[in-house]
Amino acid sequence: MIIKTKFKDLFIFQNKSYKDKRGYFKEILIEKKIKKRFPFKVMSYSGKNVIRGLHIQTKHAQGKFITVIKGKIFDVAVDFRKNSKTFGKVYSNVLSEKNSKSIFIPPGFAHGFCGMDKENYIVYSCTKYRNAKFEKAILYNDKKLRINWPVKKPVVSKKDQNAMSVKKFISSFL
Repeated sequence: MIIKTKFKDLFIFQNKSYKDKRGYFKEILIEKKIKKRFPFKVMSYSGKNVIRGLHIQTKHAQGKFITVIKGKIFDVAVDFRKNSKTFGKVYSNVLSEKNSKSIFIPPGFAHGFCGMDKENYIVYSCTKYRNAKFEKAILYNDKKLRINWPVKKPVVSKKDQNAMSVKKFISSFL
């Protein structure tokens, strides 16, 4: 089932899961339903309280289909599409193995998440290949965004701690 949000082209997917005494089988991504191709797939592992992001590619922007294979994350997308009615607005949702939700984040959004369980395995299916030359990091706790991260003492990489402000990102790249 596809659930629309107030953000144009940003969707939540309630995945079908078939359970029995052996375990479960889960449908994750059906490209014909979303009408996109995803040539680049990656996976990440994060522990509890780890924040990754906010990341965005300024050229060759990626659409991302995010699925949690194990664990639970607080997922965040920030709209930086120039002519969007929701420019600068934040969308967040909890994705987990248990709730079987996935999210499609269209190109032009910054993305990040916080690991909420001890072990969090996330699969990203991307519409474009990663290009490190155009990858930028925006400060996850920039006051302008007012993101209510579900952690008091986050574990954050040096890259993300030293990320640029929203103001600098907008003035430099948009």
